[in-house]
Amino acid sequence: MNPSKTEKNPLLCDPQLGICEINTNTETQSIKQEVDSNKVQIIYFTDPICSSCWGIEPQLKRLKLEYGNYVNIEYKMGGLLPDWNYNSGGISKPSDVAHHWDEVSAYYDMPIDGDLWLEDPLHSSYPPSIAFKAAQIQDKHKAILFLREIREMVFLDKKNITKWEYLEEAAKKVNLDTKQFKIDCDTKAKTLFEEDLKLAQEQGVRGFPTLLFIDSSGKKETVYGSKPYAVFEQALTNSSSKVNKKEYNKSWQSLFATYHSLTAREFSELALIPRKEAETILNDLVKNNQLEKQTTKNGSLWILK
Repeated sequence: MNPSKTEKNPLLCDPQLGICEINTNTETQSIKQEVDSNKVQIIYFTDPICSSCWGIEPQLKRLKLEYGNYVNIEYKMGGLLPDWNYNSGGISKPSDVAHHWDEVSAYYDMPIDGDLWLEDPLHSSYPPSIAFKAAQIQDKHKAILFLREIREMVFLDKKNITKWEYLEEAAKKVNLDTKQFKIDCDTKAKTLFEEDLKLAQEQGVRGFPTLLFIDSSGKKETVYGSKPYAVFEQALTNSSSKVNKKEYNKSWQSLFATYHSLTAREFSELALIPRKEAETILNDLVKNNQLEKQTTKNGSLWILK
């Protein structure tokens, strides 16, 4: 299949726009689902291998800490890479993605090792997306932890997360029932993934990340792409006059108790300190044997011991 020149390549993410764009001609339809009148519903369209979605992890974590009592975030899988049956945007094969991911890593200041696409490339993002839906069936909170695990695997560890061994490893790590997880991956989760794809089409989702903020009346505000924290906060306050920012504990102990692993960019955003100072603190904690540090060619991750 040879798309026209106007079509977007899903893996050629635009860091300045902050989006991994897909092709869609579907017009937006109204969303039909129950909305908790006391909370703003956030529908988050994402994908396990979306580099721009990895780029908003700091902002999303902060939003949950400051406004978690006022929001209900629903994670939907959008289907970034169905397969390699295209040739557009300068990317026609997995190895073409490697350098692009390295560039995006620097732009978002989030560790991403593009060598994955040279060493053990994914044929599709659909298997890990289906696996996420299987995790959701068991436990929505554990599913978010599972998504974090497979993202760390693909972006930092260069692991091909279409492979069952890695999906099972991540499921075990977040205490999912792996036997049931496997059954659901092969059955119900596929249907749920198809429903997510259909909803993304109905909403005219053009790429990831896309977050729909829906108030109690069903009015919708969209944040499209990786944006500064203030943009997400503004969309939320526009959706409800009832939300109040919560003060949270910004100590490293509290932040790592909430989020087991953090990048320097994430820690900086959550602790509200300069990026350089954040990395100094994290490295000192490694020296004091309180954190572990995982280093890649394009940045590091700090993990609670």
